[in-house]
Amino acid sequence: MNESGYITIGKEASAEFIIHKSRFIGYACPCSDEAEALEFLKKIRTKHSDATHNCYAYVIGRNQGIMRYSDDGEPGGTAGMPILEVMRKRGIVNCCVVVTRYFGGILLGAGGLVRAYSQGSRDALNAAGVIRMTLSDRYLLEVDYSTWQRLQYRLKSAPVIIENTEFETTVLCTLLMEKEKTEMLLDDFTKLTEGRIEYLYEESLFYPWPQGEETENGE
Repeated sequence: MNESGYITIGKEASAEFIIHKSRFIGYACPCSDEAEALEFLKKIRTKHSDATHNCYAYVIGRNQGIMRYSDDGEPGGTAGMPILEVMRKRGIVNCCVVVTRYFGGILLGAGGLVRAYSQGSRDALNAAGVIRMTLSDRYLLEVDYSTWQRLQYRLKSAPVIIENTEFETTVLCTLLMEKEKTEMLLDDFTKLTEGRIEYLYEESLFYPWPQGEETENGE
């Protein structure tokens, strides 16, 4: 399995704001291929067929193999490219962003349009939740009850996801760990429990680990 992870969004979402009486609505949707991106674009265009503009950008493929954007009637370079640049800056792929505008009667100028469409893209992505799809390992851990007390405290602060815990004659705990951290964490757990722990590797998979939001200043 290719261990190169990628950044995308967790769900379809939208965000709305008004600048000088113009209403902007940013939409973001995860898309596994270009057909899904075009279908999403069609849906938003249909929903807002009365809008002044439906500008968009999408990036498909872990290597950003497909990138498309459109100003949809706005001055060249003021809408589609700013939407795309927000996505590229964060390395987001397999995603389509559409920013709809209802003109409010006040011209924003080229700089104002770039800022507005950038904000529409950024707000939509933040609402959708940016995630890192990281190759991760799923392990089943088994310990006795006295050892579990010590291990449980460590797990609360460890970079792991506890998927399930079963209390039988022993304690069985299913964990997800980022693959690059697996060896370190298992060694840590072994030392902590003085070797009184057993591991069973189950599988490796891409799992969505959350990323932080981006502000206007990129912080």
